[in-house]
Amino acid sequence: MGLILLRHTRPDVAEGTCYGRADYPPASSFAEEAAEVLAALPAIDRILTSPLMRCTRLAEHIGAARGLPVAADPRLIEIDFGAWEGIPWAEVPRDGLDHWAGHFYESRPHGGESVGMFFARVVPFLEEMSGPGRVLAVSHAGLMRAALHHAGREGAWQMKFPYGSFIELP
Repeated sequence: MGLILLRHTRPDVAEGTCYGRADYPPASSFAEEAAEVLAALPAIDRILTSPLMRCTRLAEHIGAARGLPVAADPRLIEIDFGAWEGIPWAEVPRDGLDHWAGHFYESRPHGGESVGMFFARVVPFLEEMSGPGRVLAVSHAGLMRAALHHAGREGAWQMKFPYGSFIELP
């Protein structure tokens, strides 16, 4: 019946920091943000989550409220930014950013995953989710972009998703 991709709530990390695989916990605003998410979510049959804290805490909160178990899936982890993880975007070397922008799909100047590697990890997950029932996957903005790109959405890689927002896929 569908897949709902939910971006985690605000993490406890300084604004402007590059993070993907870095495992930051939710911010102190978690309780309010999680209540808003829970109120906005439609009915779901199953909950999957990225194993990172900022996702598992939200997934467990939703699971407790909806009486559903939560299962972690490592394919839902955000892209790995390698050496850029945890540093301000303003301090990321300009030549690395330029190379990444010029060769977006295959470049990995940070030593982590390329967008192509990330996409190859995410697509099998997306293709497995075409069964019955509505699945909630608590994950990251990168995964939401990858899913929309996979669905043929123009400009998907540039889309912005607020913390706690979700998209529904058929």
